[in-house]
Amino acid sequence: MSGKTVIVTGANAGIGKVTARELARMGARVIMVCRDEGRGAAAQEEVRAAAAEPDAVELLLVDMASQASIRAGAERFCARHERLDVLVNNAGLILNERRTTVDGLEATFATNHLGYFLFTHLLRDVLERGGPARVVNVASEAHRFGSLDLDDVNFERRAFREMRVYGTTKLMNILFSRELARRLREAGSAVTSNSLHPGTIVSGFGREASWMIKSFYKLLGGLFLKTPEQGARTQLFLASAPEVEGVSGAYFSNCKRARPSAAARDDDAAARLWALSEKLCGLR
Repeated sequence: MSGKTVIVTGANAGIGKVTARELARMGARVIMVCRDEGRGAAAQEEVRAAAAEPDAVELLLVDMASQASIRAGAERFCARHERLDVLVNNAGLILNERRTTVDGLEATFATNHLGYFLFTHLLRDVLERGGPARVVNVASEAHRFGSLDLDDVNFERRAFREMRVYGTTKLMNILFSRELARRLREAGSAVTSNSLHPGTIVSGFGREASWMIKSFYKLLGGLFLKTPEQGARTQLFLASAPEVEGVSGAYFSNCKRARPSAAARDDDAAARLWALSEKLCGLR
């Protein structure tokens, strides 16, 4: 990865931090996108300690729930860097109650889906300059719990059940990744887009989840759940492995192609989600 520039969102903890650390160890210039300056700076020091080039580990403060913050962050990156070789869309959250963002959107949807969508859109030009660049979208097998209702993406009418809401945003991640791959292919672009399931991770993720979800993690963590190091393997594979050069529009689990749900393979739904996302991000 020497000479390559990589962005990892949600890089202050869990699989995001491990991904940033290992890519920096491989020699990449790593831009760690974090919301909280204190946590971000602490994580940056950890990553620098393992990096081949410590000075090449940068911190970019962005709140992925705020479209203004995403736009400002993308602008700051583009002002400092001429190219981007890998974008790892990793930031995400799960909430135990409905909350709205500064943009008036449900926070899980805004962060987990629109955050990926808008940030990728704003960085597309620098990705194109990177030659055969890669977009890696962290989804989840939880997408099987989700259901797409484009008339209620903010869960204003449907009951707010955290795993259904989270699962729906992970379903959106896969659909977004597929539609992005299709559009890039049609444009003759060398940029690829793939999504993945990292596994169920023992980490700080889910700290705002309900007591039931937290109890599940605590009870089963030592038996079935992956460590962040194990969970990061598939996104590291998609970010760096020569075996997936040119592969696009696929879904991976345990560093292998996997078959997502039928809903996640609905290309018509993916196109409609894209159009709605453009509208909600003020792109059309």
